[in-house]
Amino acid sequence: MAESSATDPGPDAAGTRTDIPAPAIAGLLLAAGGGRRLGGRPKALLPHRGRPLVEHAARALRDGGCAPVHVVLGAAEEEVRERAELPGCVLVGNPHWAEGMGSSLRAGLTSLSPRTPPPRPSPRPPLRPPFGTAPPGHGATSTAPYEVTAVVVALVDQPGVGADAVARVRAAFRSRTSLAAAAYDGRRGHPVLFGTAHWAAIADRAVGDQGARAYLAEHHDTLELVDCSGIASPADIDTPEDLHRLNGGS
Repeated sequence: MAESSATDPGPDAAGTRTDIPAPAIAGLLLAAGGGRRLGGRPKALLPHRGRPLVEHAARALRDGGCAPVHVVLGAAEEEVRERAELPGCVLVGNPHWAEGMGSSLRAGLTSLSPRTPPPRPSPRPPLRPPFGTAPPGHGATSTAPYEVTAVVVALVDQPGVGADAVARVRAAFRSRTSLAAAAYDGRRGHPVLFGTAHWAAIADRAVGDQGARAYLAEHHDTLELVDCSGIASPADIDTPEDLHRLNGGS
């Protein structure tokens, strides 16, 4: 009888190979905004239920089944790192956050690797490697290696989007070519899911405050809309009136 080598464990008793990394769906939280229409108050630090808003958004991704979770910071980055409790999250600094959401989306996709991510990336990430390859020295060891095959992207200023919406969009994953987004009364919103096959093209087109909007519009025929109308609210926090409602005002 042939024996399996140490480098090739081969199939287990049920005939399933044990040497192939399990797929992982990462979470990416864009939390770099400076809150210009809120008088320059960084959105990540807005108070929500007694804690910084960024904690709520990161928890929604974790509880919705995403791992690893990367959080892109920009405005008041050091203060967010000091004040926010974000266990299990990788914090990614975006020095170009003032250029708009597009720069944060690019920074977040760059920080994600198909293998185990580092515990804390450099505030200034190295030149972007081709998506789907890990840059040298960019991985920490792990007892259970996995390969990132898609990412669920959420925005920090949508407190009405919780773990249920994240989990529902995450469940739309089928392959590296998957493309899905939450829908509210038929209108596309967040969170969104990108299979890794789309990352390079999305990053190339993410400029200003557009994020992935143009790319999703161009691929509407392959975009799966996931109805989240009854389980989440896409309302964001942009103005002082929004902030008043967030903190319990009528």
